[in-house]
Amino acid sequence: MTQRPQIRLYNSLAREKTDFVPIDEKDVRLYACGPTVYNYAHIGNARMAVVFDVLARLLKHVYGDAHVKYVSNITDVDDKIMAAAKETGRPIDEITAHYTTIYNDDMSALGCALPDVQPRATTHIAEMVTLIEGLISRGMAYDSEGHVLFNVPAYGDAYGALSGRSRDEQIAGSRVEVASYKKDPADFVLWKPSADGEPGWDSPWGRGRPGWHIECSAMAEKHLKLPFDIHGGGADLKFPHHENEIAQSCGAHNLSPENFARVWVHNGFVTVEGEKMSKSLGNVTLVHDLIADPAIAPMMIRLALLSAQYRKPLDWSAQALHQAEIMLGKIEAAMMRLIDVEMNPAEKNVDAGVMAALCDDLNTPLAFTRLGELLKKIGQCDDAQEMITLKSILHNTLDVLGVDIALTSARAGEGHPDTHDSEHDAEIDALVTERTQAKANKNFARADEIRDELAAMGVEITDTPNGPVWKRT
Repeated sequence: MTQRPQIRLYNSLAREKTDFVPIDEKDVRLYACGPTVYNYAHIGNARMAVVFDVLARLLKHVYGDAHVKYVSNITDVDDKIMAAAKETGRPIDEITAHYTTIYNDDMSALGCALPDVQPRATTHIAEMVTLIEGLISRGMAYDSEGHVLFNVPAYGDAYGALSGRSRDEQIAGSRVEVASYKKDPADFVLWKPSADGEPGWDSPWGRGRPGWHIECSAMAEKHLKLPFDIHGGGADLKFPHHENEIAQSCGAHNLSPENFARVWVHNGFVTVEGEKMSKSLGNVTLVHDLIADPAIAPMMIRLALLSAQYRKPLDWSAQALHQAEIMLGKIEAAMMRLIDVEMNPAEKNVDAGVMAALCDDLNTPLAFTRLGELLKKIGQCDDAQEMITLKSILHNTLDVLGVDIALTSARAGEGHPDTHDSEHDAEIDALVTERTQAKANKNFARADEIRDELAAMGVEITDTPNGPVWKRT
């Protein structure tokens, strides 16, 4: 029996990289905080989705698809959503449904599989109310002026275990609202009243809606039970969101922080050409816009997002996209070389070098280096039997990385109509193949020349996730 690979992950709570040992190997459970759906997702949102998609794929490869449950939520009640409704005049449920669909479509274009469960906050109000009632009964929360607040001092010194912030830093970092109904400046809202015209639900404290933090505590508990294996999201969520989740869930059930979620995984921030993303700088980069750009294949976006190790900062730049295009070209070239090779469906192995890199805290830069070695080996191989094995290994390796380029559609020009002269089509196919090889060899001048030659022939070529596709204009 093949020995199971050992995954090592950096645990933000323990502040060290350790062997990942699931609570139950037959029931590995993972939760990642998803988007607030009031607008298009930016590239930072996409980094979280892609990183946790790779983590879920890795876990499923190691432990088996049936033994891993990945949950990532949708926040569909929030002050930002209400503000968008007022600004646009559109109903809130229409806005959230619209942007949930777009988010899922955009992430799918980047190769992200849907989470096994994608719960929405508005369908878990009852669970939130029950959790809040438990906190009140244990003296961890209180009702004041129609609000229910978590009492941070009642929770004790465990508050701050994840972020490592002092009390002064906690107060400063949580953008504390000065309010008469608070017992302590650090206390945060679990439930708040809703005005007429605002979304609201009946509760023991009057008509209102939940605070942001309580939703993930309630949804994680319902869908994964406590404790579960891995919790995470973007580094910006570490405080106050994840800190507050720990306090709520542990306070309600008298648990230590590690008995809510055993391992905490946080991906680093994304800058754009060295600058922090902000509306004032006008550099907020939307995934939807990138995908719509015909010059950018969606898999280039995924590869660029994985080009830095997930915990490190990532600078989104033209250079990062260019390097991703080079890697994609090499993958396409290898797949074209294998296009007529049969694949062995019994071969389940992933390239050993790529697997070792991913098991070492998702070291994707090293994984890409190892992938490059596999691609080079494919390019040099002349043994027919070995090519069958290599094709299967490449397919499995790309699947774990989430690089979704269907092998059956990798042939240049596939899908174009066959109503024209076959010799002319073959000439076009040959040029398309040569262009792909030129890109793989970093001969971009020749690649551009071929594009111009094709244009002169009345042929337009488009780079897609499934390889280049041409059509007559």
